[in-house]
Amino acid sequence: MVLELNDLVNEAKNINNQFNIKGKNAIVVGGNKGLGQAMSLALAGAGVNVCVVSRGPEGLSETAEAINSMGPAGNYFSADVTDERQVKNMVDFVLSKYKKIDILVNSQGTGYLEKSEIFDAMKWQEVMDVNLKSVFLCCKNVGKHMLERKNGKIINISSVRGFQGRKEDLAYAPSKGAVNQLTRSLAIEWGPEGINVNAIAPVFTITKMSKSFLEDKNRLNWVLDRIPMKRLGQLDDLFGPVIFLASDASKFINGHILLVDGGWIAA
Repeated sequence: MVLELNDLVNEAKNINNQFNIKGKNAIVVGGNKGLGQAMSLALAGAGVNVCVVSRGPEGLSETAEAINSMGPAGNYFSADVTDERQVKNMVDFVLSKYKKIDILVNSQGTGYLEKSEIFDAMKWQEVMDVNLKSVFLCCKNVGKHMLERKNGKIINISSVRGFQGRKEDLAYAPSKGAVNQLTRSLAIEWGPEGINVNAIAPVFTITKMSKSFLEDKNRLNWVLDRIPMKRLGQLDDLFGPVIFLASDASKFINGHILLVDGGWIAA
């Protein structure tokens, strides 16, 4: 069907409604700190009920309380999401609180750098479990519920490292590249079922996790030289992207990796 001018005018008048996600329900894995906490608060600011999930206990109850103070229903659940049994328990808990799940954000992550010839195999497996296996398990088990409803938004957190290699990085960069491909594969399969699966790929963002890396002045200057906007990412730089991908404004965006990188990849 070709939309006529009058149709487009009427749609344009109501454009703000496409961004309205008030009353939706979300799970944010890794929502207790850093990027995940920031996106949890952004969703709450848009009126979304949010359950934050992590191994805990750091930041879990505090983030849920902050969400409650903003109006929506905030909850928290402690789980090791590399364990499928605990992931299933997480889904059951959220459904008991909210009855349905509209949005899943996978923001869990860890990293490890070491010279490749001595790279610790156990550390490699740990990074892969946290950064990739857990994303697969959360998508799978929340996706089952979304498939029943023929509706849902899944947002995986990748990185610019999903597009680029890095010395001494045999785990983090490969894991994020795999998250990109997992996102695309799910988008192909679940898109026809009413589920949008996308990812956000930030550049170096100021968090407690990145602080130690960026305290080295040479490293900091190297990063800033690569970013055309000449600044590091801030946590609130994720606010707009997560609301956009969680809303109907992105209803025809599927399998996309949205770079939030100040132009890093372009350079």
